Amino acid sequence: MVRVCEVIKTLDVGGAEVLLTERLGLAPQDGLSYTVVCLRTRTRGLTDQLREAGVPVVDLSSPMGPARYLRLVWTVGRLRPHVVNVHSPLLASLLRPCVRLLRRRPRLMSTMHSVRLRWPTAGLNRLTIGLDDVTVAVSPLVARAPTTRGARHLVSRVHGINLAEQRHWAERKAAVRREFGVPDGAFLIVCVANFTWIKNHGLLVRAADRVVRRRPDALFLLAGDGELRAGVVRDIERCGLGERVRVLGQVPNARRLTACADLLVLSSHHEALPVVIMEALAAGVPTVCPAVGGVPDLVRHGRNGILTEPESAEDLAAGILEAMSPGTHRRLRAGARENAGLVDMASTAVWFEHLYKELAAGRSRRPRPIPPQEGTDTCPPPSTA
Repeated sequence: MVRVCEVIKTLDVGGAEVLLTERLGLAPQDGLSYTVVCLRTRTRGLTDQLREAGVPVVDLSSPMGPARYLRLVWTVGRLRPHVVNVHSPLLASLLRPCVRLLRRRPRLMSTMHSVRLRWPTAGLNRLTIGLDDVTVAVSPLVARAPTTRGARHLVSRVHGINLAEQRHWAERKAAVRREFGVPDGAFLIVCVANFTWIKNHGLLVRAADRVVRRRPDALFLLAGDGELRAGVVRDIERCGLGERVRVLGQVPNARRLTACADLLVLSSHHEALPVVIMEALAAGVPTVCPAVGGVPDLVRHGRNGILTEPESAEDLAAGILEAMSPGTHRRLRAGARENAGLVDMASTAVWFEHLYKELAAGRSRRPRPIPPQEGTDTCPPPSTA
């Protein structure tokens, strides 16, 4: 039995946390056992999902402060895993040198979800990433980013989501829309994103103002929370959009909201590879979003969504209006359904199990190449110059 320890900073609702939970929920667990170790969790949703899937969770929420990091190293040593996969650059920077001191050193890998890191995490990650046996980037964009520079063995794998579950919610579209009070005949436009600077909700509000003037049937639902939420609400009220743009706050299992939408809209300054776009594709929901970061790796302009000029409320509004036109909307929906296979988490779960077995067997310093899913590539390490 190959013991795998998955280390992540939190188990709150976020892209990396959802991807890990989805993958372990679909993992065949053929000859493998998993344990998830996290530093903190404020909500029980993902923790409960993991435990229901038979995956133990070790929550290091207490004690607070630096003692948690010492306890993390001790916990990983106590579990005696064959493979450790770390989903946080900061925690990876700590564990990379520490696990080498263990008498039975596990194979060490990290999964990189970010294209940018703050200092000092960026510096620590750069100094230690070469200690990974394998580094996995969650998208081609991340594989090309400075965050993976210095990795000795780098592969790219788009993780995806649970297609069956998302299609289930799409089939219950009418019931979910009633739950959120969506009137009959409304064209539902959804944004699922926490209210942080990088998500740029102010741009979305300005675009929505333009859209509802042309299409009074448009209804925007904004799901998420964050420090900028109150300011966005004030902007909505100032524009007189209270009836057409609603802020829902944190929505449990927000993927069902995406599945019942007519359109997903993001307005971000930057994105890596948003999970919510994967959820939209799985449900056959087109996306309108600025062409930033890794978004074009999933959104094919004119096929399954509309890419717009970054930082332009006018262009974002024009993209939404174009996607709302009946003929275009039918074409984009069909394209989204056709591309759903690009984000199938079940195949990724099998891919990771193969990788874990290769590492644990110690057949070579670098595991044998595994065929990537359509639309992704294994990537050589970026230049360290």
